[in-house]
Amino acid sequence: MGRKRKGRAINGILLLNKGLGLSSNHALQQVKRMFNAAKAGHTGALDPLATGMLPICLGEATKFSQFLLDTDKTYQVTAKLGVRTTTSDADGEVVETHPVNVSQLQLIAACEQFKGPIKQVPSMFSALKHQGKPLYFYARQGIEIPREARDITIFSLSIDRFEEDEVDMTVHSSKGTYIRSLVDDLGQVLGCGAYVSKLHRTQVTDYPVEKMITMESLQALRNEIDNETADLLDDETFSVMDQLLMPMDSAVKTLDSVEIDQIAESFFRNGNPVNYIGSAEYPEDSLIRVYSKDSGLFLGVGFIDTDAKIAPKRSVVYS
Repeated sequence: MGRKRKGRAINGILLLNKGLGLSSNHALQQVKRMFNAAKAGHTGALDPLATGMLPICLGEATKFSQFLLDTDKTYQVTAKLGVRTTTSDADGEVVETHPVNVSQLQLIAACEQFKGPIKQVPSMFSALKHQGKPLYFYARQGIEIPREARDITIFSLSIDRFEEDEVDMTVHSSKGTYIRSLVDDLGQVLGCGAYVSKLHRTQVTDYPVEKMITMESLQALRNEIDNETADLLDDETFSVMDQLLMPMDSAVKTLDSVEIDQIAESFFRNGNPVNYIGSAEYPEDSLIRVYSKDSGLFLGVGFIDTDAKIAPKRSVVYS
């Protein structure tokens, strides 16, 4: 018999406004503890030097975290011109310094080169894996690993402020974009070098910014719970905190949705493909959100199989 999982079976997505200096994994563990959640996972790390929106999935929502990894994101970034560092941010060692003789027109022209579909070589200080280990593991040992350029898209890049050697920009980009690499590349185009001195993620997909909460505010809510109920930590006790959570199907809301009847629901929950009128209209392997016609419950994400049935890909297990 397996060990009983500790913590509550709470499902949902918290939009954490991650603070400066906090690692994404540390933030994840703190949120998991504060919600007394049995399971948690984040949806794309933010560096300790970066702040802003970090969606944290609790419970069954962790099954859909990959979908948020694949969404576009928006950042506010401050680039420091005239200096290039090993990590392309303020944590790295300075490797080059140059005078900054850049005009507004030159900056605008340089930024234009990065808009739209482009190729980007990931930084050696990224979390991309090579032989099972992140690239930064090798970088810290001075080992350079060849990386292939990847296809990304910069949907928009606006210059918000340009004063002397500092540039504030807002960047809306596709999945897989490394803002540090973008700023480093911009510095190379300008001929003076650049690194990220400040980075704030304002948006993940179209999640509402006003729903973000800081770790300090979350801790204050948890302190109130602990002060009022020393021993009983059930779902009713956490009701105020649980109201902060986005529904887990918000991670996949860009997918088309279907409702299935009670018989089909039973099959789907048990891992079996189900017939659905209209499923033949979708191309094979299309992803679909699946809901119960009777209860309205989100059942998970299915895909169109070779028989034009909807087969489970990620199913929700309700306790």
